[in-house]
Amino acid sequence: MAATDVTPGTGSVALPRTDVVSADGNRAIWLLLAAAFVAILNETTMGVAIPHLITDLGITAVAAQWLTTAFMLTMAVVIPITGFLLRRFPTRMMFIAAMSLFSTGTLIALIAPGFTVLLLGRVVQASGTAIMMPLLMTTIMNVVPAHARGRMMGRVSMVIALAPAIGPTMSGVLLDTLGWRWIFGIVLPIALAALAVGAIWIRNIGETIREPIDALSVVLSAFGFGGVVYGLSQIGGAAAHGGTAAEKAAGAQATTTLIVSLSVGVVSLALFAWRQIALQTRGVPLLDLRVFRSMNFSLSVAQFGLLSVSFFGAITVIPLYMQNVLQASASVTGLVVLPGALLMGLAGPVVGRIYDRFGPRVLLFPGSIIASGVLWMFTTFDQDTTIWMILIAQTALSLGLAMSFTPLFTASLASLPRRYYSYGSAVVSTTQQVGGAAGIALLVAVMSGVQTSAMESGVDELTAGAQGAHAAFLIAAIVSLTLIVGAFFIRKPDDDDAPAAVAH
Repeated sequence: MAATDVTPGTGSVALPRTDVVSADGNRAIWLLLAAAFVAILNETTMGVAIPHLITDLGITAVAAQWLTTAFMLTMAVVIPITGFLLRRFPTRMMFIAAMSLFSTGTLIALIAPGFTVLLLGRVVQASGTAIMMPLLMTTIMNVVPAHARGRMMGRVSMVIALAPAIGPTMSGVLLDTLGWRWIFGIVLPIALAALAVGAIWIRNIGETIREPIDALSVVLSAFGFGGVVYGLSQIGGAAAHGGTAAEKAAGAQATTTLIVSLSVGVVSLALFAWRQIALQTRGVPLLDLRVFRSMNFSLSVAQFGLLSVSFFGAITVIPLYMQNVLQASASVTGLVVLPGALLMGLAGPVVGRIYDRFGPRVLLFPGSIIASGVLWMFTTFDQDTTIWMILIAQTALSLGLAMSFTPLFTASLASLPRRYYSYGSAVVSTTQQVGGAAGIALLVAVMSGVQTSAMESGVDELTAGAQGAHAAFLIAAIVSLTLIVGAFFIRKPDDDDAPAAVAH
């Protein structure tokens, strides 16, 4: 048996090589999966609730939108920091911190007397949510042997797919029966139960470092990633060009905000990267950019970013197209999206097993062809397209995405040395946030801009809406073509059975 190494002061012990996941590791993964499911479920409930909140709280639509914008901004600011935090603090402490923040934010939102306190609750919730996914992925990479990682990452894909499928449906039922506070009232006891069980069962996994956090890096990261995401959120407003003076003024203001935010974001990100490179040689960086020395990791992250642009943009446009052009109800829209999301979730473990046996290319190439083909099919939809056609296409798209997410998750992180897992997880999660924000902003802006132009030229509202959706789907379809090419270059890294670290 190999000798064990103890990290002084951490209580972590590096175990000898094993071909199975330990009982402690299994418990940690299942608890983290449950916690991530609750966090993502909560993240997807607010969109449906906004019309109710506008009425109940007496706020404007612009103010109500901040309940999702602030959540997204907080995620973009916190996630890049998690790479350092997961190395600096033990697993159990990070889990308790994440679930405590999430539970506290949920409680604040539940009892909020007005909009300001509710917004504060959403920000606190997002702070906990941002830690959860990188913590889950880092834990999986540390405790699961290389030959079984695809199967375990398939469970992560299941969580990512099922939670957004259930969230809006659950939110709609609660809004129609009990009111918006119950969105948080249902989630809170589940979050508290996960916190209590995790505090008892989760043990520290991996080694920790004893370096102080670099305050300048935190500031630059916040302005960089926050500025980019907030700037992207303004694309829709900047693209609007209504005929009234007020609408033109609002569009001009959004354009100014867009330019300033993106400029601040890009400059801050450049300074952030320079700071991390400097810290790599004389300290511990907040986000170690040496992860990009792995070509397979870099290609996988790029592929994942493009996939996020197409996927999150398309799934945002589909409900808008169905409700605004096909005049479908919110409940029908939710039911159309549900089968695909369920298929994507259930396919996750199967896709993981295929990855473990054959590698990523056998999944990525057909998966990207299916996804791209469906997006090109979407470009043919108009005001006469049937609901059944959309349901079939959406389900096929979900299958293609299911064949892509798990291989990219696994191949990217498995390409890194063990000490970089936390940084790699932070990069992947940040890429998803920024790519998703970019896809949503771009496609919604294109759809709105084309629709407005068509209506100003005398086209009726439904036809104009169909033209706007066509333009948005066309952008997503063009982006998806790069995924087919990229699928050829992603490989399965050689198995690395380096010992996992579990606390005692």
